[in-house]
Amino acid sequence: MKRTSVVALLLLLIGLVAAAEPYRDKKDNSAGRLLTGKVYNRHDNPLPGSVVYLTNTRTHTIKTYIVGQDGAYRFPALSPDIDYEVYAQLNGRRSDTKTASQFDNRSVINIDLRIDTK
Repeated sequence: MKRTSVVALLLLLIGLVAAAEPYRDKKDNSAGRLLTGKVYNRHDNPLPGSVVYLTNTRTHTIKTYIVGQDGAYRFPALSPDIDYEVYAQLNGRRSDTKTASQFDNRSVINIDLRIDTK
């Protein structure tokens, strides 16, 4: 009788662990967020050669990206728990600064930037 009690107790514990699995606090193992976008002039034409600056607002580190012919940029593997500021610059002219907020829960954030080249 003692052996059946131990087996029953083990089965009960296994059942409880299995039932709690969907509610377990799982860490996000994703590769982080992706910030993409394009740099345009005021006529919506791409601005190749523009430099996009991405600032981590917590550490103040800056990453840069030089856009190609299509004006596109991308910053992969961004932390979902940090705000980032992004702007573009070309020939001394600069776009407005935009923010990718930590409260935006999208895994891919698209922010287009415009530089008035006159």
